[in-house]
Amino acid sequence: MIFSTVPTPATSAATLVALLVFLFPLAYSPGPGNAFFAALGASRGLRAALPALAGYHVATFVVAAFIGLGMGVTVLEHPLLATVLSAVGSLYVLWLAVTFVRSARTKGGSRTTAATRQDQRIGFRSGAIVLLLNPKAYYIIAVMFTQFLRPPDGGVVAVLVITIVFTLNNLVAFVAWAVGGRALTALFRSERSKRWIDYGFAAVLVGVAAWLAAPLFR
Repeated sequence: MIFSTVPTPATSAATLVALLVFLFPLAYSPGPGNAFFAALGASRGLRAALPALAGYHVATFVVAAFIGLGMGVTVLEHPLLATVLSAVGSLYVLWLAVTFVRSARTKGGSRTTAATRQDQRIGFRSGAIVLLLNPKAYYIIAVMFTQFLRPPDGGVVAVLVITIVFTLNNLVAFVAWAVGGRALTALFRSERSKRWIDYGFAAVLVGVAAWLAAPLFR
């Protein structure tokens, strides 16, 4: 597909407003990404969640741009690949849930060593992997471009504008969820309460893993 570089109606103010209205419920309503960052914010705090937030949204930008430019058809047209991504993504999120259980046990027991803290750290790479192994994110992005990009009028500029709006909207939403998770822990200051919060969010991540694995059982 050959794209023009001339700004199109996809970059108009009215279209951007419509895009934000379309994206708002997807980004701010409860979902796997929100749950992941709420759990991370509750357990580690917003500052500790920033590397994972950066990784998730750099991956979001790259994937959205590739799909918008017509390079994301591999995942969308090969159900087997989407199934593999679902399986691997589910297992990876389960592993992240284990890190929350380890964190809870650490709070309830001996001091956290440097090695233990490193083992429990969820950083840039983890955030990127959570996005890349979520095949449903690819479909959501594809639907977005179907609705708001109209080839041959849609050009590279339009793709990039939509991608940036999508990425920033998600980033703001997930920061809000991370802050909300942290606010929850502020209400329960005892070590015992924080330990049970970690266990609770570990259970949430198990739910996220089940959500990712759902296509495997259809």
